[in-house]
Amino acid sequence: MSSLDTKKFDRILNIYVQLQSRNWITAQQFANRYEVSVRTIYRDMKALENAGVPVYNEPGKGFALVDGYRIPPTIFTKEEAMSFAIAEKLVGKFADKKLSFDFSSALHKMKAILRTSEKENVALIEDQYVIFDSSSSENSEVLSVLLSCIVEKVQLEIFYQKPASDQAERRLLEPIGIFYENDYWYFMAFCYLRNDYRQFRIDRVKQLTKTITLFKNEHQPLEYFLNRKKTVEIPKNTIKIVVPKKMAHYFNWDKNSYGFVSDKEIDSQVEMTFETSLKLEYFARWLLMFSDEATVVEPLKLKQIMGDLLQKALNRM
Repeated sequence: MSSLDTKKFDRILNIYVQLQSRNWITAQQFANRYEVSVRTIYRDMKALENAGVPVYNEPGKGFALVDGYRIPPTIFTKEEAMSFAIAEKLVGKFADKKLSFDFSSALHKMKAILRTSEKENVALIEDQYVIFDSSSSENSEVLSVLLSCIVEKVQLEIFYQKPASDQAERRLLEPIGIFYENDYWYFMAFCYLRNDYRQFRIDRVKQLTKTITLFKNEHQPLEYFLNRKKTVEIPKNTIKIVVPKKMAHYFNWDKNSYGFVSDKEIDSQVEMTFETSLKLEYFARWLLMFSDEATVVEPLKLKQIMGDLLQKALNRM
């Protein structure tokens, strides 16, 4: 079998497995996942039909298997089996307690069908892979409630505190989807206060209540709003700083979250360039950690903001 035939076979097999994991999947979703044309996906579906798999297509919904048609439990590869352990630890860190518990419960059922050798590999990885607990979600069930509202299509009431406000503001929302970006969890929702779609940072939700009121609107999928964000031109600040070579590696922890673009060595120093849509004050507060070694080349306004912050700190001493 040629490499092209092998790739096609693997894709069709993966499509077959995915069809069993969801009720509906569109040809476009498959095409995006496997980076092929929609026409290719239709040919793959035809191949499944010719092999006796009862696939059907409903306009506006996508593809699905005939209800009740399922294959026996899957035999996982060694790599897939070991990924369970890492997935469980990642969910334990980034999700809330309830969601983490539910995921672990489901995962234990999947582990139960592993072969003995696979179970041993999973156990080894569990002992050797550590992620420190996250305290931000320790007493929170925000993710779980959000997921429940999205699936059941019921409205959500929250009290949301913006950075510049001392009080949390009540919002009535219709949540659409959850995403992780720049080290924070966000969710997209239709906001009745603004009568428009907004994204909300989950750690700023101070209180939330799942209502019994069904959605009053039809919403585009989350992917639509994320793609729309990419097409909107957000003004960015170009920032250049110079640091000694011995200090440059300390920036690696956070630099990508602050719009890092490039760096270049100049004698014994490194010039770093950032393109960020963050407010300069936010960038200044981060850069103050390195203020004894870092020199701001541009913009001048950033220097002024850092100077003002330092002066306020001195006045409090």
